[in-house]
Amino acid sequence: MVRDALTVQAARNAAVAARGKKAWYEPRWDLSDLPHYRPEHQVSGKLCIWGNNYIRDGRLEEYWTEGFRKYHPQIEFDNYLPTTAIGLSALTCGAADIGMSRRCTFLELLAFQRLHKVDPLEIPAVTGALDVPGWTPGFAIFVNKANPIKGLSMKQLDGIFGGPRLGGWVGTEWHPEFARGKEQNIRTWGQAGLTGEWADKTINVYAVSMRYNSTYLFADIVLKSSDQYNEDMRCYANYQKPDGTLVAWFDQMREALDNDPYGINYSFLNAITPKTKALPIQVADGGPYIEMTYDTVREHLYPLYTEQYFYINRQPGKPLDPKVKEFVRYVLSQEGQNEVQRDGKYLPLTAKTVRENLKKLD
Repeated sequence: MVRDALTVQAARNAAVAARGKKAWYEPRWDLSDLPHYRPEHQVSGKLCIWGNNYIRDGRLEEYWTEGFRKYHPQIEFDNYLPTTAIGLSALTCGAADIGMSRRCTFLELLAFQRLHKVDPLEIPAVTGALDVPGWTPGFAIFVNKANPIKGLSMKQLDGIFGGPRLGGWVGTEWHPEFARGKEQNIRTWGQAGLTGEWADKTINVYAVSMRYNSTYLFADIVLKSSDQYNEDMRCYANYQKPDGTLVAWFDQMREALDNDPYGINYSFLNAITPKTKALPIQVADGGPYIEMTYDTVREHLYPLYTEQYFYINRQPGKPLDPKVKEFVRYVLSQEGQNEVQRDGKYLPLTAKTVRENLKKLD
């Protein structure tokens, strides 16, 4: 077992590169309800995008840049895409015209606000994958197949995975109305609705290390960005086998849940096993339980979806750089989103999401 950080990261990079070589689904959506891309201006010069390595590990960067050059043959791309972790930071420091990353962290946003005195313009570029680790997949909630529970609500997930809190965050703004007490903790399966022999059984909570981005994203969605997790949560981190292969955190949780009828975890849908099941999730009390599928994730009906964003430095009263605006308009078009499903990992945006975000560019 190897835990040296740089060695483990090299194993992780090799695993990501292998996933990026294939399309994980065939084009399945008719995107004719999205607008066609029609240039408002002919643009030229250099456009610099920093951040998301996954569009390069797959073929989406290639597809987008080639597609955009058909309309703007004089454009030059100078992209630097080693990791999503630098997307907003590069924009903050002026190194990038566009930063592309998962939802920015508290400190990334705070740094941008302190330097530029505004919020960055945040535009979703794609919806996260259904089941491709790395490509920002949404979260599935797994229990052992022996568990008779049929589904859980978002409120119950907060009670199971979370702890009492004095408030939560929206961006860098503290909201005390998000507070909840210890009485809303759910620590036994009886408190989650099971009866009989299950009623007094402790819920064993498994998760990824608190330092990993997935923990941060899950807290944003479920715990009101409070980071107040269950006090007995058992956390896992990546390591490398002596043969150089990666043992990912979700693989370790999968093994633990296989052997624990009272366990629960959040992970990626590809981590399901013959001994586990993914639960449907209820958004609001009394509402329907939503299964995690390609369509429910893409349409944001399943609540534990994620996105990848373009971040742009837009100063009040000033227009966007035409190169930036045209490229984002292209990505938000039928042509740009068809390339997303051609690559076959991220999911294309819906027409509703596209319309809402095109307005932000004006």
